[in-house]
Amino acid sequence: MTATRPEHAEPALLASEAETYASWFASLAEPMRVRLLHAVAARPGSIGVGDLADAVGVSQPTVSHHLRKLADVGFVTLTKVGTSTRVSVNPACCTGLPHAADAVMGLLAARPCCPTDLPADVTTRPMVDADLERVREIYAEGIATGDATFETEAPEVEALKGRWLPDHRWVAELDGAVVGWAAASPVSTREVYAGVAETSVYVAEDARGRGVGKALLYRQVTEADRGGLWTLQTSVFPENRASLALHHQAGFRTVGVRERVARHHDRWRDTVLLERRGEEFGPGAAACADDPACTTC
Repeated sequence: MTATRPEHAEPALLASEAETYASWFASLAEPMRVRLLHAVAARPGSIGVGDLADAVGVSQPTVSHHLRKLADVGFVTLTKVGTSTRVSVNPACCTGLPHAADAVMGLLAARPCCPTDLPADVTTRPMVDADLERVREIYAEGIATGDATFETEAPEVEALKGRWLPDHRWVAELDGAVVGWAAASPVSTREVYAGVAETSVYVAEDARGRGVGKALLYRQVTEADRGGLWTLQTSVFPENRASLALHHQAGFRTVGVRERVARHHDRWRDTVLLERRGEEFGPGAAACADDPACTTC
């Protein structure tokens, strides 16, 4: 019997990368560290060591010991504020850790289909020009967070009209009001990139946490599949963990982190490049088609 290399096999994992990933996984081999990392990552901003000890129900010295181990591999940062220590998650770990798992597994597992547990009270429909003023308002709310886009001001309505592909712009409604939008813009005028689009998803401030983004992404990717777009890509700040999770649920994968790619409000920012291949073209297409729970194939 002759062993052959699969036609599309991933290249061998570099020894240096394997060493780095092993140190990360070794750090998380202690259940208490997993609990602590989750407790820190699940809340916005930072948390004091004492409050963290109360949250997980163990002594402060024990928490401090495990936090130092997590800090050594870069999962958390420890900042002295007066006599206390504040703990925050390292944004790079939110993408680096999933990327490590993908790299080790060779991305052989089928990528997830779109989530079907969509909110019953949110509807989506094609965006029309009459929506653009409201779309601009929601865009401005996203800009104000500082973690949604490199834009510092919302474009004027007239500028928005020609920005996106006409058959790939959507709004979400809740209780009869527009509360979010999603759109795709071409990445190039060259014919070879006709099926590649850059995507955006924004949710109104008072509608966040209600599944609006999930409903919009579902509409966006399923319509992209039907409309012949073979690649959707987007860039997300590492700090925007909610957006990263949302895109991963919709079948996007992390391509890589673009370090210090641009200056934003007088500081260098990283972005995470995410990509979703259409069901007909992606490596997970065959497995997805066999999944009875998937409605997009």
